[in-house]
Amino acid sequence: MFALIDCNNFYVSCERVFNPALNGKPVVVLSNNDGCFISRSEEAKALGLPMGGPAFKYRDLLRKHRVTVFSANFPLYGDMSSRVMTTLGALAPEIEVYSIDEAFLDMGGFRRLGTAEHAAHICRTVQRHTGIPVSIGIGPTKTLAKAASRLAKKNPRHRGVCMLSKPDEIQEALASLCIGDIWGIGKQWSKTLQSLNIHTALDLSRAPAQMVRQHLNTPGIRMQEELKGHSCLPLELVRPPKQSICTSRSFGRTVSAYEELQQAVATFAGTCAMKLRREGSLALTVTVFIHTSHFDGAARQCRGSGTAALNQPSQDSISIARAAERALASIWQPGYGYKKAGVAVSGFSPAMAGVTELSLFRNDRAEQEKRRQKLMQTMDAVNLRYGSGTLRLAAENTETWKPRQKQRSARCTTVWEEIVTVRV
Repeated sequence: MFALIDCNNFYVSCERVFNPALNGKPVVVLSNNDGCFISRSEEAKALGLPMGGPAFKYRDLLRKHRVTVFSANFPLYGDMSSRVMTTLGALAPEIEVYSIDEAFLDMGGFRRLGTAEHAAHICRTVQRHTGIPVSIGIGPTKTLAKAASRLAKKNPRHRGVCMLSKPDEIQEALASLCIGDIWGIGKQWSKTLQSLNIHTALDLSRAPAQMVRQHLNTPGIRMQEELKGHSCLPLELVRPPKQSICTSRSFGRTVSAYEELQQAVATFAGTCAMKLRREGSLALTVTVFIHTSHFDGAARQCRGSGTAALNQPSQDSISIARAAERALASIWQPGYGYKKAGVAVSGFSPAMAGVTELSLFRNDRAEQEKRRQKLMQTMDAVNLRYGSGTLRLAAENTETWKPRQKQRSARCTTVWEEIVTVRV
């Protein structure tokens, strides 16, 4: 048996942990630059605020119903997610962290104690330890567990836990699940299946295997078997290594000066390098992309991307930032107002401790690499202890182009200056 743990309205729940007065009131969290709704409380959903809806279109509704609006506070959300996953790891023998607010657990060893009872215990424990409410779906496959989780969240009678174990329970659940709501079914596959008169998960489970293979290939067959109760997707206890890493941001204002765009790209390059070191990988190529806002029809549009190769695979912030600067110089066009930029690194190879690739042209290369590695280790250690950005490259700067976050809450768990204080 698999269990899918899903944090309810996760970003909103994180805000409520440190402001309990928001419980029972409509709350929304906005995306970068305070653009669209990315998390809504149940009360906000009841007002008709859609997921992904632009906030400016609903200003009157937000004001009329006194909806509390927050800018995205990703440092807080990431830290709260880590606390939830740590709690879950102590409650089950095996865990797969699926996303920032979801995790699969192996529930096969809890049948003697009562699987549903242990799931209810997990709900209470996570709520008590972190303040985050969760819903749990249980099934003999990961796809059925995902479907059960949806029912646990949507139907109050389940009280946060829905287990699909009996054939009649599974059939009833699949009949109520629209084809577009199945885990792994996107818009294109949904349209294809509906054209074949397949409208529910139950229809897909009963469809001829040959037809499913013809239109959905092997992933579709695997999905069909999962819906039938035959497990095809084991827990991924070790996340496969990433093949690329990308950091990008939309700017809080239009950026026209090359120096400011250069500072943004250097900041993104530093973040990519930090992620590379956490991943234990080296990158060989650096790609930079920039573009103007496609929402401003009156402005001239420009999009560009450029790639620069490193002399040898590296995870060093300085080397990657220099390569990113070369790539930016190759695509920069003056006279445009840019609204977004990003840096991606690829061509990965594993970083092995104590092993340095030597150069035919530089005898001091090995010693220089050792000094750079010590510098990067020191920078990461300081930033881990005192907060991201405490030590950074001189080329980095976020003050001129940083996203709008006018309504961001305090980063209570990651920044010393913003820690919660209690007055007695």
